[in-house]
Amino acid sequence: MTAPGPPVIFDSARRALRLARSAPLFARADFLHRRAAENAVLSLEATLRQFPVVVDLSAQAGVFGAVLGDSDASGRIGRPAILRADPADPGSRPLDLADASTDLIVSLMTLHWANDLPGALSQIRRALRPDGLFLGTLLGAGTLKELRAVLTEAELAERGGAQARVSPFADGFDGAGLLQRAGFALPVADVDRLTVRYPDLFALIRDLRAMGETHVLAGTTRPLTRSIVARAATLYGERYGEPDGRIPATFEIVNLAGWAPHEGQQKPLPRGSARVRLADALGVVEHGRGKP
Repeated sequence: MTAPGPPVIFDSARRALRLARSAPLFARADFLHRRAAENAVLSLEATLRQFPVVVDLSAQAGVFGAVLGDSDASGRIGRPAILRADPADPGSRPLDLADASTDLIVSLMTLHWANDLPGALSQIRRALRPDGLFLGTLLGAGTLKELRAVLTEAELAERGGAQARVSPFADGFDGAGLLQRAGFALPVADVDRLTVRYPDLFALIRDLRAMGETHVLAGTTRPLTRSIVARAATLYGERYGEPDGRIPATFEIVNLAGWAPHEGQQKPLPRGSARVRLADALGVVEHGRGKP
């Protein structure tokens, strides 16, 4: 009997359509993707390692390469080969990469759409050479918490029932565990939280569409009516509005880093002891601070 696959949470065809429609608009709302790329490049600047063969699996092609090009780390890192491995559902099909063929794999703002996140991470780990590095970012659980709350309340009030309208995102605290489960050594995860202020709900929705980050949950979805959206906009202002009339939107970027196992790596600490420091995991050469 064939074992059941992972649950289908996201509609990959719908996701592909959202990405295609966002392409001509993306440049006006690329700030989250650029911030994710900047986080990844900062990690690379700290490693002082050479990465000749680099693959970029990011949802929006070119952002990582552009940020890397302005970095001091660019001389140590090969030109990223952009591989569109199926940004609509990463992990749904085998990566077009041979095992142990790559020194660095970067996946920015894609993995939160994976129906099989552990499977996607396992494929990435197998494609890395021993002591190769993976850097990934995905949206975390606190993302769009305000929007989630007001849409649910507005739809309940108008229809007497509500569907999920904002994707379920991974908890940042699970990141290192997911990497470890996929076979990575020295897994590290941290969360970058930011608040973006908008004039109204409709401006926020325009940015989400331009990013390609709108609702793609699987199954039949009843369209939102104008009255539901209007009620949600009013609730947003009442619950979260700031003195100047603008509204905040919370985003969480979960940053992941993990190494393909190699016999020369630092060994994990005993269970129950302090976790490895980020500087150690990334191989950072630290300098003592001068006296104030």
